[in-house]
Amino acid sequence: MPRKRPFSAKRKKQQLRDRRERKRSDAPPGPDSGAGSRERSSDAAAGETGDSAPPPRRHDPNRFRLQLGGPRAEALARRRRRAQEELLELLPETALELDPDSIYGPGLDFPRRPPWSFAMSREELRRREEAAFSSFLQALQKTQRPGGAEDGGADEDGGDVAPFEHNLETWRQLWRVLEMSDIILLITDARHPALNVPPALATHVTRELGKGLILILNKVDLTSPAVAVAWSHLLRRRFPAAHVVPFTSAPRRSPAPGRTPGLQRRQKRGGGWSRAVGPRQLLEACESIVGEEVDLSSWRARLDRAEEAAARGEEEEEEEQPQQEEVEEEEEEEDGDEDGVAGGPPRQWERYRHGILTLGCVGLPNAGKSSVLNALVGRGAVSVSRAPGRTRYFQTHFLTPCVRLCDCPGLVFPSHAPPALQVLAGVYPISQLQEPYTPVGYLASRLSLPPLLQLRPPSAAAGWTAWDICEAWAEKRGYKTAKAARNDVYRAANSILRLAAEGRLRLCLRPPGYAAQKDLWEQHPETAALAALQEAGGERGSAPPEEGSTSEEECDSDEAAEPGEATPPASPTPNPFALLGEDEC
Repeated sequence: MPRKRPFSAKRKKQQLRDRRERKRSDAPPGPDSGAGSRERSSDAAAGETGDSAPPPRRHDPNRFRLQLGGPRAEALARRRRRAQEELLELLPETALELDPDSIYGPGLDFPRRPPWSFAMSREELRRREEAAFSSFLQALQKTQRPGGAEDGGADEDGGDVAPFEHNLETWRQLWRVLEMSDIILLITDARHPALNVPPALATHVTRELGKGLILILNKVDLTSPAVAVAWSHLLRRRFPAAHVVPFTSAPRRSPAPGRTPGLQRRQKRGGGWSRAVGPRQLLEACESIVGEEVDLSSWRARLDRAEEAAARGEEEEEEEQPQQEEVEEEEEEEDGDEDGVAGGPPRQWERYRHGILTLGCVGLPNAGKSSVLNALVGRGAVSVSRAPGRTRYFQTHFLTPCVRLCDCPGLVFPSHAPPALQVLAGVYPISQLQEPYTPVGYLASRLSLPPLLQLRPPSAAAGWTAWDICEAWAEKRGYKTAKAARNDVYRAANSILRLAAEGRLRLCLRPPGYAAQKDLWEQHPETAALAALQEAGGERGSAPPEEGSTSEEECDSDEAAEPGEATPPASPTPNPFALLGEDEC
């Protein structure tokens, strides 16, 4: 028996590196993954059988991973120096106005699925889709203008097109949802709708596909009712064929009297889906599109039962919902081999097939698609996260026996949006930022961060820089590096950006010309109606606060409480160690 070859620790580390690289980018196996390694990979085993190519893996954890471009090292160093040297100036109120034409200008489109037929094989369809996607990327690169970042555009090295999704598998999910849905629900963030409504997608749905389109103005609790109404009117003018519905799964309550301004606090989530604002308006919009072709009386009856249960302080009982989900899972397993991505082409779309209305939720990452679906279903049917890219593949859930909901993963469309705005909107993952100080400067030039965060002014300085703000926040929060115990400026910058993405620091952009017509929008009848609707949703289904507790001051914690975990009572005395906690970031 031959002697076993020794396996060193250095070789084991190299093997682990090669394994991680193969998981990330499907790289070829390294030299340590052969016959002498401790673990035989499937690729090596396939090579021994004589096959020229290894068989495709059935499950790839990185198949739907976000693939967004990033700046070069030179650009990162230049931005870092700028954040340390340039003094910030608070821009006028008109700087908060954002023109949609400056985000999605002419010449910007999104990848379309090439024509296909039932006679095509799986390999042929894949090759055609990959060729069409490559042609789209090449055509988009030719239209880029170099040096677009100097005037507020994208990166210096990437032209004037901001980072967008380069993963073809994610675009295939969008194509599938667009094909199988009867009505498209385009979820937009009420703080910056100009970034969340690609005109090419809206035109493709209404004109080319001939399907209904509903623009859901989500998270209206994070902006003022006047701004939300102004955006609604602008979207109706730009997209006459679409319906605009305000929506929020966490309606606000009346602020506490005598509260000092500072970080905004959102109310606790969970167990209050009946307080969502917008499901009934969405039902009315769907009824106007569907007409008499689909019976939506079960949806209306479900809403009535939920409101009656909320008025009694109870939760609606779900008895038939698990059975409907099981039926849906069986149908998905049967139809999975017929899809153009997994097997053959999908079945030809038929409007209101079997008398079922299919609603497809699409939009940018972190726009709240999964939260809208959970609010409509009435429970946490889909997992949600503050980080973008939580939803990897589309999921289907039956709201009623006649209404089906599809949740599509978020997609970043090609645009001229400033990368800093993408970060503040939660579109670009904050954890992947290599230089977070430029977005902090973008935020500080539009919001007065030092008084909001109660920061100490820098010593012997004429003003604030983005670096100074991050360093002061690190000093206040106690963020220190591990070895030298210096202020962890990078962690402080990420903390500020997460506060903005979560809505604690509310950067609410406004439509063009809002400052000149501010009084008109504040006195608009729809503004008062939306404010009353939010107040009614905030009070509906909420238990009265206990004596000595301040339910209005409760905020979201970073980690969800475990089931059955008791919530500690509010302490009447201030905590002297509050700054060391994570309750504000």
